Amino acid sequence: MDGLLIVDKPAGLTSHDVVDVVRRRLGMRRVGHAGTLDPMATGVLILLIGQGTKLAATLSQEDKVYEGRMRLGLTTDTGDVWGTPRGSADYAHVTPEALAAAMARLVGAQEQTPPPISAAKYRGRPLYDWTRRGIEVPRKARPITVHAFTLLDVAPPEAGFRLHCSKGTYVRSLVEDVGTAVGSGACVSSLRRMRSGSWALAEAMPWPAVETMTPATLSGWFRPMPRVVFRTAVSS
Repeated sequence: MDGLLIVDKPAGLTSHDVVDVVRRRLGMRRVGHAGTLDPMATGVLILLIGQGTKLAATLSQEDKVYEGRMRLGLTTDTGDVWGTPRGSADYAHVTPEALAAAMARLVGAQEQTPPPISAAKYRGRPLYDWTRRGIEVPRKARPITVHAFTLLDVAPPEAGFRLHCSKGTYVRSLVEDVGTAVGSGACVSSLRRMRSGSWALAEAMPWPAVETMTPATLSGWFRPMPRVVFRTAVSS
């Protein structure tokens, strides 16, 4: 069994948690993923099985598309509503036009510093590990590209957005930047990955099916290596 499986990751699980479930269900050790999702995030998670793990580096480099919501007037230590509040502010003055303009200014190539609560590594350990130990470590800025950042709706204190970005982009940081620009602060309240490269949410195996799957029930969901390699080559 060598290839790829797209899973609709639920909130509350790490990407590694999902890998562990699939390992147990399939009775295989050689399972990995391409493109980490935060525990609070849902949606497209690419799982690589058997020889498919050799494609991890290639598939991890692809662009991502997200849809999510931001909470105006709230900042937290993690950049999302699951974190510890750091501050609150009035958001009554924030208009849809101001939000759209702030988002538009973030489109393009730029450098982004990973947040202290993230899986980026310093000396082999993720930043969140250092942060939770109370140790401040250097965080090196990385190049990213925001291809599109669109306002979908505004229902105070929430606003919906759609984001198309390069790999390694921290959505929480972009939302915090928007909050700073409009003078209210903001954090992510929900986030769903709609696409990773050419692999879309419509192709993802629902989580209830993942929890009960066997090798025999993967028909229609599993993509064997030849098919994955061809599709990757065509879409690149």
